[in-house]
Amino acid sequence: MNAVSYLHLLKLAGPETLVVLAALVALLADLTVMRGQPGRFRRRIAALISGVGCGAAGLYLAQVSVHGTTFGGMFTVDPLTQFVKLMLVALTLLTVVLSLEADYTDHVGEHFALLLLATSGMMFMASAADLLMVFLALELSSLSLYSLAALNKASERSAEGALKYFLFGALAAAFTLFGFSFLYGLTGATHLAEVAAGLRGRGFDPLLAVAVVLTLVGFGFKVAAVPFHLWAPDAYQGAPTPAAALIASGSKLAGFFLLGRFVVLTLPETTGQAAWKNFTAGWVPAVAVLALASMIVGNLAALAQRNLKRLLAYSAIAHAGYLLLAVLALAGAASRSDAFAALVYYAGTYALGSLGAFAAAGFLERTRGDAAIAGLAGTGRAAPVIAAGLLVFMFSLAGLPPLAGFPAKFYVFAAALNAGPAPAAPFWLVATGLALSPVALYYYLLVLKQTYVVAAPSDAPSGCSTWSETLVVTVAAGGVLGLGLFPQLLLGPLVRAIQSAGL
Repeated sequence: MNAVSYLHLLKLAGPETLVVLAALVALLADLTVMRGQPGRFRRRIAALISGVGCGAAGLYLAQVSVHGTTFGGMFTVDPLTQFVKLMLVALTLLTVVLSLEADYTDHVGEHFALLLLATSGMMFMASAADLLMVFLALELSSLSLYSLAALNKASERSAEGALKYFLFGALAAAFTLFGFSFLYGLTGATHLAEVAAGLRGRGFDPLLAVAVVLTLVGFGFKVAAVPFHLWAPDAYQGAPTPAAALIASGSKLAGFFLLGRFVVLTLPETTGQAAWKNFTAGWVPAVAVLALASMIVGNLAALAQRNLKRLLAYSAIAHAGYLLLAVLALAGAASRSDAFAALVYYAGTYALGSLGAFAAAGFLERTRGDAAIAGLAGTGRAAPVIAAGLLVFMFSLAGLPPLAGFPAKFYVFAAALNAGPAPAAPFWLVATGLALSPVALYYYLLVLKQTYVVAAPSDAPSGCSTWSETLVVTVAAGGVLGLGLFPQLLLGPLVRAIQSAGL
């Protein structure tokens, strides 16, 4: 590559470069200049460096308009990928703020470096247009999150959750790579568009079916869809709160965006149907089964949870099922842009609400010693901002107006039912999602009952929220409320970006 090529690469990958540089500077500063300083001071400086890196990347994404590909088409940049990366950077910035009071480890530099490296992997996932780049981006993000989840060395629960996360992730990565090797063997190509061209007119033969199923295993793990969800409850509960918040927010958004682009760019003619008593072979029936299982298992298992983090984990599994309805709607070419807008809007607003809910769980864990839902008793009086934030997040996750969860579910259901004369997401699947919504509302109301109705025991430890927890909860709650009242603030630029990307 000559100097012009390197400059073009730097321009396209500028945001990722800024995030990685911030990670390296934060790590180096902590290991050298700040070694021996108090932990609180080190966290503030590392958070400042990380925040500057995220802010610079966000400004680059918002102000610099770039469009093109590099590495022979492996890495592509367009308005849609830039938009999603901006959302990822914003979520990471809130996670950095949440990490300011996270004194669970002395490895401050490593914490912030892993946080930013995971984000860079998610950003690469958004721009990946080649099987090799998809796998590398997935692994960069996943390996960073595995390490981040295990960083609390004093907690056995953290080690257990991280180990399960790693083992399931390693197995899923093997399945994904095996599936990609089948796709390469069938087509002789690794670029997503070339793989699609190689599969055109082939039919859904057994070898292609194996390739698709193996590939969906990897994506199913990344988005915590049933039956690849078993790592999530333990990882969410055991991981430090900032790590769990990023796993539940940024990782979910990046995973679903990549899955949506993958099925659109790679498998446009091998969709199949999942209509009642009219199944035809393709990736749609497989995803329909994952969606059905995720909605049922996630919602019903959440009813039995007594820990807020575990409840949020099973809630995430249920929401993965709803998001898979939007993925199914991508099979209908006539409504693809609407389905993609619904997918990103739902994933983005869910990520924001979930991150705020984990900030509230962090407050509970810090003041009560764990995140047991029973510990929320009296929070309405003791920490009104945290309690009000929980009210907003729980109602939004339940899909109640005027919060962002309501238009998110409405757009997903509408996209699923309007995907053409034979919708890829059939009525029976949408009806199941609607029927399970009251179940979700019930367990969210249990959280709010404990927060506002049940009085705190006389011997309950008292504690106030930190300014970082208050800031994250306030910003996230304001975003959820604002995007619920004015969904076009996000949908307008999102639709324009999708049209510019040609999806």
